[in-house]
Amino acid sequence: MHITHIVHRALQLAPDEPVTVYGDRIRTAREQAGRVARLAGALRERGVRDGEHVGMLALGSDRYIEFFLAVAWANGVFHPVNPAWSTQEMIYALAESRTEILFVDDAFLDRLAEIREACPDLREVVHVGDGPAPAGLPGFEALISSTEPIEDARRGGEAPAGVVYTSGTTGRAKGVVVSHAGLIHSALLLPARVPCHGVPGGHILITSNFSSISMLITWLVQGMWGGLTVTPLSTDVDGLLDAIERHQVTHAPFAPGTLQQIVDHPDITSRDLSSMRSIAYGAAPITEALLTRVMEAFPNAALHQWYGMNEFGLATLLPPEDHLAGRKLRSAGRPALGAEVRIVDDKAAEMPRGQVGEIVVRTGAMMLGYLNKPEETARTIRDGWVHTGDGGYMDEDGYIYIVDRIKDVINVDGWNVYSTEVEQAIAAHPAVAAVAVIGIPDDKPGEKVHAVIVLKHGRTASAEDIRRHCEPLIAWKTPTSYEFVAALPLSTTGKVLKRELREPHWKGMDRRVN
Repeated sequence: MHITHIVHRALQLAPDEPVTVYGDRIRTAREQAGRVARLAGALRERGVRDGEHVGMLALGSDRYIEFFLAVAWANGVFHPVNPAWSTQEMIYALAESRTEILFVDDAFLDRLAEIREACPDLREVVHVGDGPAPAGLPGFEALISSTEPIEDARRGGEAPAGVVYTSGTTGRAKGVVVSHAGLIHSALLLPARVPCHGVPGGHILITSNFSSISMLITWLVQGMWGGLTVTPLSTDVDGLLDAIERHQVTHAPFAPGTLQQIVDHPDITSRDLSSMRSIAYGAAPITEALLTRVMEAFPNAALHQWYGMNEFGLATLLPPEDHLAGRKLRSAGRPALGAEVRIVDDKAAEMPRGQVGEIVVRTGAMMLGYLNKPEETARTIRDGWVHTGDGGYMDEDGYIYIVDRIKDVINVDGWNVYSTEVEQAIAAHPAVAAVAVIGIPDDKPGEKVHAVIVLKHGRTASAEDIRRHCEPLIAWKTPTSYEFVAALPLSTTGKVLKRELREPHWKGMDRRVN
């Protein structure tokens, strides 16, 4: 199966129904199919060969979806460039992937000269925007209007569809090569388990930039099952809330950090969010305190949590019925359809139920590998299993609990402290909006537990208040120091960048224990 199947299916079932909306611009299935076929023709005219990488450096819009589909239609490989990256990070990914054609919108034109100079393989740049294209650059709309449509290459299966870079929370981002079959597997799997997500006629919201695998799956889900994909004018909290109200959004995926910002929004009670029927959350741990507030803010929405990675798609799912029953809310759910999950020790031997080890996963959406990194691919995929680097355990009912990134486990005088357990305890304090727990140097061997805290707007709490609140914890798990900040550093997928929080404490030291 190939991802352009969604274009043909929509054209057959409801050709004059809208499939995308961006601001006031609405495209029907018929319009989208024609535009995709013409844009694919323009790519072929510009020499795009089978398997060639075509990049997009832009903020979100309906044109991004047309770009994905057109590259696949032309049998290329799409490369969504993370718009939150520094210019040097963009250059690294474009050079490593040897991207030859790059679509760029107005927000990034000022970086173009530096990018072109550093990327000798980049032979052409296309302007994406509503205004006139800068001198010397062909425009997105001009390419579509001036080119004849071509037939769909219809290449699918295990053929590469895209290169999606990791968020780089533990180091330099890696290019994950994903296949058509893997993406389709993920898009079909979620609605099969959660019927309220991906229903015909649903309105699904894009909540982050298009460089993440989760946003790829988001529009593929709705495209596969029929309905409308809503791309907001802005993915800040106001932009997301505006889009939900204006377009009667029914389904949306959120990172916990975004959900925190939504429930903390001063106008949240005056917003009409009654259209929401399904919320997926993942990408980072969530506290029970935040989950309770989300359920109050979206009373009509069924909640489900997913745990997944670019490398394997969806691994576990905590469905709405578990949320409604208040059951296992600290877990990441049980293995999803099409997924196998094990907990292993450092020799890949399976751990007993309830004991912490590394989470390893095998699914039908496994990556083809890391781009140009065979050794890292071999370290990550061993005997057919992806080694996630996440520590966790499985309970007697088969629910998976993620306790920490293995590299984030804090060693206190020989005892392992899992930051998520301490974060759950601190987050239950009524004044706390967000928290991250890290290990910092100790005078004796090992580390000390340090908490970095964001307080809710208008609320106050001292370090002593938080310490007293943590008294139920075992003494060596209780933070010995506290830091109050305005915001936590987040990756584009909503994960806390703990390495940035640790850096000032470990700077200049020969080794870091974590």
